[in-house]
Amino acid sequence: MTTTQGGRPSDPYAAGAAGDTEGADAGRVFTVTGQDWDEVVSGVGEGLDAERIVVNMGPQHPSTHGVLRLVLELEGETVTEARCGIGYLHTGIEKNMEHRTWTQGVTFCTRMDYLSPFFNEATYVLGVERLLDIEHDVPEKAQVMRVLLMELNRISSHLVAIATGGMELGALTVMTIGFREREQVLDLFELITGLRMNHAFIRPGGVAQDLPDGSLAAVRDFVALMRKRLPEIAALCNANPIFRGRLEGVGYLDLEGCLALGLTGPVLRSTGYGWDLRKTQPYCGYETYDFDVQTWDTADSYGRFRIRMNEMFESLRIVEQCVARLEGLEGAPVMVADKKIAWPSQLSIGSDGQGNSLDHIRHIMGESMEALIHHFKLVTEGFRVPPGQAYVPVESPRGELGAHVVSDGGTKPHRVHFRDPSFTNLQATSVMSEGGMVADVIVAVASIDPVMGGVDR
Repeated sequence: MTTTQGGRPSDPYAAGAAGDTEGADAGRVFTVTGQDWDEVVSGVGEGLDAERIVVNMGPQHPSTHGVLRLVLELEGETVTEARCGIGYLHTGIEKNMEHRTWTQGVTFCTRMDYLSPFFNEATYVLGVERLLDIEHDVPEKAQVMRVLLMELNRISSHLVAIATGGMELGALTVMTIGFREREQVLDLFELITGLRMNHAFIRPGGVAQDLPDGSLAAVRDFVALMRKRLPEIAALCNANPIFRGRLEGVGYLDLEGCLALGLTGPVLRSTGYGWDLRKTQPYCGYETYDFDVQTWDTADSYGRFRIRMNEMFESLRIVEQCVARLEGLEGAPVMVADKKIAWPSQLSIGSDGQGNSLDHIRHIMGESMEALIHHFKLVTEGFRVPPGQAYVPVESPRGELGAHVVSDGGTKPHRVHFRDPSFTNLQATSVMSEGGMVADVIVAVASIDPVMGGVDR
């Protein structure tokens, strides 16, 4: 990345050697090799001259978005090689899900990418519903509530990306404003689901419970507030020459490189390619909403920042449409009618704040023997899912998030594997950083916006 083409860094994944006609006909070829991490680290720095040094950045570093380790080979302040070390936040979520019922699995997967929990829940639940063949049986209100929560979650996630990116550049005002606005979203999550994070609210067949009183009014107030404050955040960043100077032309990766590495989300759309699963492979009724896919054409960190800013405005448009639809669906069901699948919803809390309310206990114990039987079986054993496998991706704030769900016909998943966009997009760290300044590594990682909970799982 030391030479430029038209003012932009040259391709770091250059074409094959001259005379390689087979490679020229096939296009650029990526060669990916794997090694044991101990061998990789021990080999770094071998044969270096006195002008080159090896620096460990992380895993305990305030600018690596969690426990990410970067092994950098430097010549002066120029990065000649960059390698990522991951796995420090591995918690065995996928393995644990194999020992829980299908509904209990939501409680685990919501904790992966902890900045976008509703997307984790949605991709897993959509896969389970496809195996159950109940995709078209999920009530409309539940689908609208899912879209509402996911778009609010997209706003909160992008606010964190911009806030932490600003903090790493020294723009502390951007950080404080970003986290201030995120608190508004978390308050809505707490009102609707009872929790600010790790909600486990999207369940197979629908959602955990209906909207509480006053929630739609609170969402409308939030939209009105953000329509005033988002332009202020955008103006604050765009009018700052230092902020723009640190982002423009940094972390460059063009469309061909993104496609070769399988990158998605704002990183891909910053090349001008409008790939958004909400439009290309709609789910949860996204094809019925009016919104635009945001792209940029600079393929750099600044383009990714602008895409995240613009996507928050589009999410507000979708949220407004969700509120309008939910106003006409008051009293509608939020869980499938099949009681052999539907986890009991509306489990109102008792007056002491613990356990189920007396009304619910009276219903399942005294009014409906069928409700008691299904409640017992669902809680202790869970429902059975026909044998098969399904993969349903969703467009998370960081890109394509998918769950490959495999069932052997039992009450627990045989295997659940997640395709997390942070894990895939993190591959681009080396190609974005090598040839640039060491200070620009921070910008490149911030533009990817990885969440290590999703990377390591």
